[in-house]
Amino acid sequence: MKKITPVILLVLLFSVSGCAWFQDKNEMEKSAQELVQEGSSQFRDRDFKDAIHSFTTLKDWYPFSKYAILAELKIADAHYELEEYEEAIFAYQEFESLHPKNEAIPYVIYRTGLCWFDRIDTVDRDQKSSRKAQAEFSRLVERFPDTPQAAKAAKHIEHCISSLAGHELYVAQFYFKAKQYKAAQKRFEYLFANYPDTKEGKEALTHIALCQQMIDQAETDK
Repeated sequence: MKKITPVILLVLLFSVSGCAWFQDKNEMEKSAQELVQEGSSQFRDRDFKDAIHSFTTLKDWYPFSKYAILAELKIADAHYELEEYEEAIFAYQEFESLHPKNEAIPYVIYRTGLCWFDRIDTVDRDQKSSRKAQAEFSRLVERFPDTPQAAKAAKHIEHCISSLAGHELYVAQFYFKAKQYKAAQKRFEYLFANYPDTKEGKEALTHIALCQQMIDQAETDK
């Protein structure tokens, strides 16, 4: 096998770095308008990773362009479409922090809520996503009640509440079946106190009395 001489190694390194340099130079030669058109086209074609690259380039090279705010928003949207929810949440929250009075804020809060909502699991699993989604949607409804996003958020809140109530019922029933009636009663009471208008809350009311009967019976049998 032939050894790679220092001269050949330098040529190879120059070739690799040279390609990267020319690529960066070509990107720098694109105007902000060209980059936003490129990114928008990629987004429409669902080439979300390429869209993120184009919009990030726009934001980095033209931070004061009129298109920079759009780029920030489209980066967040692209992450959402890729189901990269943590990256999307970070991007949406950063947008809200930088542009708190922007007209897109209701949309941003709604999409932040969706990042959590889309990850809601079955009632037997942890309900962090349900709680986070409800918090974002509730914040949207309170701050911007007359927006189209608020109307959608209100419907999603109902699903969040149903999921949270279902989880409480699942845990309470687990304790009840295990004959841990005091623990079950506390969970049923919590369920009824926090979700009284749900079917799970109404079911809890019946079980609270039943748990008390079982507790009294256990005391009598001692």
